[in-house]
Amino acid sequence: MKPVVTKGGSAGGAEIACDLARDMDEATLREINTTVVVFRRQNLSNERQIEFSRRFGELEVHIVKKYLLPGYPEILLISNIRDERGEHIGLADAGFTWHSDTSYRRRPSRCSLLYAKEVPQRGGQPLGDTVFANAIAAYEALPERMKKRLAGLKAIHRYSARRRVADSPRPKLTQAQLDETPDIAHPIVRTHPYTGRKSLYVTAGECVGIEGMPEDEAVDLIAELDTHCTRPEFLYRHKWQVGDLLMWDNTSSMHLAICNYALPERRLMHRTTVIGTVPV
Repeated sequence: MKPVVTKGGSAGGAEIACDLARDMDEATLREINTTVVVFRRQNLSNERQIEFSRRFGELEVHIVKKYLLPGYPEILLISNIRDERGEHIGLADAGFTWHSDTSYRRRPSRCSLLYAKEVPQRGGQPLGDTVFANAIAAYEALPERMKKRLAGLKAIHRYSARRRVADSPRPKLTQAQLDETPDIAHPIVRTHPYTGRKSLYVTAGECVGIEGMPEDEAVDLIAELDTHCTRPEFLYRHKWQVGDLLMWDNTSSMHLAICNYALPERRLMHRTTVIGTVPV
């Protein structure tokens, strides 16, 4: 059966009805150019998730090695579940602040794919929604004077500065991890490598400055743009179901995980991440 593509509204979401256990043709792959795509009711092995993800490029092995799935280093565990020693089996606070995956890399992520193995529920309703901000729509809505002001500016991204929730269970970065992730400057207005459309590529907290701009002025401008990107009209909120494979474009979006659940309400996700191009 040919996959059916249903595109959402201006926030850039789409749903593709198909069975990813079967190969997807190239024509359908080319249609996956929206901000967020969901494939419902999937039953994927670890091998199949990796195989499908690789069709979009080289896969990244996450810097936090503790939470890689044993035997499958391409898969990062996102989970609040604890083992018999009381330790988290995966990243328990992943995405609790607005960000774009691996923006601190020279070649940030092209896209991320998150597969829902367990979804927390309460009273029959799913918890732990993920919210996405369409950075293309946010850029296009800027006044012309702001677009001119931003042209050519580069924000400085710093992994160690990423905002964390209070009492984060995430292990502290080692010196080796800090050495692996030096500060990197990327254009605030990024041109999409496949569609050519422009988007905002800046996040408060992780972006600590702007090249050639006084620190206080830069921090204020970053905060203003971050707030602009997360206006309601640019947002898509995904309500999870077990079997969802959610794929999002990190070159043109930010996302935020809503933590409105706690054990014994369990959440378990498998994430793969595709390495992208150097932002221009």
